[in-house]
Amino acid sequence: MARKRRKIGEILRLSGKLNDQQVHEALRVAKGSRQRIGEALVELKYCTEDDVAQALAEQFELDYVDLTQPNVVEKAAMELLPMDFIKKFLVLPLKVEGNKLKVVVHDPNDLETMDNLRFRVNKEITMAVSSKGQIKAYLDGLLSESRASIDKAVREMSMDVSAEEMAVGATMDVSIDMDAPGAAGDQAPVIKLANQIINEAVLGRASDIHIEPFADRVRLRYRIDGVCQERDRLPKRIQPALTARFKIMSGMKVEEKRIPQDGRIKKKVGDQTIDFRVSACPTYHGESIVLRILRPESARIGLANLGMRDDTRQTFETIIRRPNGIFLVTGPTGSGKTTTLYTALDVLNRPDKKIITAEDPVEFSFKGINQCQVNTTIGLTFAHILRAMLRQAPNIILVGEIRDKEVAEVAIQAALTGHLVFSTLHTNDAPSAITRLIDMGTKPFLVASSIQAALAQRLVRILCPKCKQPETEPNRRLMRLLGIKPEDLEGKTIYKAVGCPDCNHNGYKGRRGIYELMVMNNEIRELAFTRAPLNQIRQAALNSGMRNLLGDGRLKILDGQTTMEEIASTAQEEGVMAMEEETE
Repeated sequence: MARKRRKIGEILRLSGKLNDQQVHEALRVAKGSRQRIGEALVELKYCTEDDVAQALAEQFELDYVDLTQPNVVEKAAMELLPMDFIKKFLVLPLKVEGNKLKVVVHDPNDLETMDNLRFRVNKEITMAVSSKGQIKAYLDGLLSESRASIDKAVREMSMDVSAEEMAVGATMDVSIDMDAPGAAGDQAPVIKLANQIINEAVLGRASDIHIEPFADRVRLRYRIDGVCQERDRLPKRIQPALTARFKIMSGMKVEEKRIPQDGRIKKKVGDQTIDFRVSACPTYHGESIVLRILRPESARIGLANLGMRDDTRQTFETIIRRPNGIFLVTGPTGSGKTTTLYTALDVLNRPDKKIITAEDPVEFSFKGINQCQVNTTIGLTFAHILRAMLRQAPNIILVGEIRDKEVAEVAIQAALTGHLVFSTLHTNDAPSAITRLIDMGTKPFLVASSIQAALAQRLVRILCPKCKQPETEPNRRLMRLLGIKPEDLEGKTIYKAVGCPDCNHNGYKGRRGIYELMVMNNEIRELAFTRAPLNQIRQAALNSGMRNLLGDGRLKILDGQTTMEEIASTAQEEGVMAMEEETE
């Protein structure tokens, strides 16, 4: 018969950390707030987080690990898991012993995370325990070390290396990896700096790296959750070497500085191989370099993680499984259209379906999908590829963007001849997709008969779960602006962004989509056929049950996912700004 585990309160009482009265009080608070007793003990300040972690280790007969001690974590173990996974689940790889991986956790009861971990690393998992605070502090230290290493590399380049030596370093063999054992000491400072900038951006969840030259400095910025954040102001004298290094890494012509160039970098960061799309653009003070970070997992996040509400997601799944027609995704650049389309293709990518894409450029590589890249220099346009696709007998076609009448007509013809076509348009909302196609010169009856649905979307920042706090006095003007009525707040809580080390003091961590899905019906098709004004089409869509962007954002506010300020800046409708000015 298995021995019954002792309770946390009993272990701490026997060790002299608690008395009976404190144990009873903690149990009462934990029951009332639906917390675990350990969380209640820390909240009541009867003991520390580390005391609870040591008691947990004794309860489960596991090792306790003090992460403040030096050299307790093996680098080889850390490389087995992507940093995003480590930071999300707070599971810290400790050491590798043959086919066993020892990990540090703060909650030994979290069996689901352990199962996920076993599937990822394909090893036997053994656990040790540390406090959540120590694990987070250790991870914050890793990012701080990366930041410090960038500062050190900049100092080395500025103080100890001449411009001529830097230029030589910039053109050294691109295959050198700063993570290779013993390699760092042999590298030129410019190589170390370029690698460290890339690593820091990836670890910090950035989507873009911006290196921008000015008259007396070079500005380094990372775009995190859609917002550019300044990382550093680099000395002007390192600009030529750093620019040359990134151009060499991405396969550009270093000597060509008069025209824009594009390139790609493939680099291993941790255990992930990540693609970077690189753009060099001549500006008044030199070449501006932008690296777009293309994480392979970001295109396969799954429908459930897009942020759609259940009713929208169910309708979306129904539409993408139809045998023919056009499905359009609309929104500005950076609104997540590509991710939505790739997620749909990932759902449909089965051996019995042939899928072909025409993209400019191909951002992510998918197994089982034929992907073609536009090359206008040789005449390989969207229209040209699309016509060739139709001779390949596909079931599903993805056209990166409908830019003109020619592409629109070929896509519509494909939809009418039994193909399911996905594409994007740059419009502000879903109903505008119909009028935009007609304005391009496409015949209204073709638009009305071929489109199955249009989805407009935006990305909004999600509140950091660690530091968000209830908004005790919600801004009444913003509530009117967003259509939130006092009765809507019954049983709901509006939160505000605060900021903590976990979210880099921004108050937000991660992004989700807000959506406006318009499904074509007889009334909307008739309005499209008769070239009805946009406002009539929009009203018909709303009458048929479409939830607009502002309505979806409003629900995310009331669910406590984001703030009123974030939705107001992202999903404003016509007349909203005027209404705001009137209430000033």
